Amino acid sequence: MAIVDPFRPSLPATQRLTAIGSIPGARLVPGLLLCGAVTLAALGLERVETGLFGHAWLEALVLAILVGALVRTLWTPSQRWTPGISFSAKTLLEIAVVLLGASVSIGAIVSAGPLLLVGIAAVVVIAIAASYGMGRMLGLPHRMAVLVACGNSICGNSAIAAVAPVIGADGKEVAASIAFTAVLGVMVVLGLPFLPALMHISEVQYGVLAGLTVYAVPQVLAATAPIGAIALQLGTLVKLVRVLMLGPMILVLTLVTRRRNDGGTAPTTGRMPWHKLVPWFIDGFLLLAVLRSFGLLPEVVLAPAATAATALTVVSMAALGLSTDLLSVAKAGGRVTAAVTLSLLVLGAISFGLIRLLGIV
Repeated sequence: MAIVDPFRPSLPATQRLTAIGSIPGARLVPGLLLCGAVTLAALGLERVETGLFGHAWLEALVLAILVGALVRTLWTPSQRWTPGISFSAKTLLEIAVVLLGASVSIGAIVSAGPLLLVGIAAVVVIAIAASYGMGRMLGLPHRMAVLVACGNSICGNSAIAAVAPVIGADGKEVAASIAFTAVLGVMVVLGLPFLPALMHISEVQYGVLAGLTVYAVPQVLAATAPIGAIALQLGTLVKLVRVLMLGPMILVLTLVTRRRNDGGTAPTTGRMPWHKLVPWFIDGFLLLAVLRSFGLLPEVVLAPAATAATALTVVSMAALGLSTDLLSVAKAGGRVTAAVTLSLLVLGAISFGLIRLLGIV
């Protein structure tokens, strides 16, 4: 059979596309380019936000979902685009989760003190359980309730994006969870700085509260900077502890999800191999976290790893948006909004309880 050169100028366009499609991996190119275009649009909108308001209220990660979902609502991509979109939504997201491990330093977290560390971990666990229960009572599907609970209780969009492949959540569930969580997250950042004056809490108490309730690290900075340097430092530290809870929570969800898929029964013959029990990207996340904590990762790779993780996550969110019809997401809007709001209120109440329990002044 004759081999056709897909890059020969004289080759008709239709034959050239067919020939390119026969190259290994080339079928991913159209979808990857489309996801890349949506990502660039999201980054451009984030820059416009920053220019207008001084900072971005909606991050590129959220904007990528919204732009992708808008494109998908107005135009349904044909089969030619599907492989690249699916690859971006799954594989690139898993790679991003691995790279996130390089940003976790266990040593820096330990310096906060044992009581505060245990308290923060307890708040996260209780908040996840309570949020999941409320989501289910409001009629949310299991996977949506898990996404909302983890997003509110740990680190917002990043937690939702990291948990999604573990529990097998589809694009609609991820997009809905991130969209509604992100909107409420912006409202929290706007309203939280009024609390010290309204509730007469100290700068230290406010810093801990902001670190326990605000979703993303940049949002913690935005919420605490107007109050003072102490609030900023404490809020960031507490937030990092919450982020660290993502690893153990993913491991727990992996075990629970596998048991659900097995009908609620454990294997009866021997132990399941670790590489089958835990997804490869969770192994990679934990490995990089350990290497970072013991100083075995060169400092020069940390910033590029964080940048790559962010970029890949945004591309993945663009792919999820391209897989989501906004009209179908809107149908679940009321229940998701109620679940996110109640979850945040519970998280705030638990956080206040921890502050009182530890006697933080």
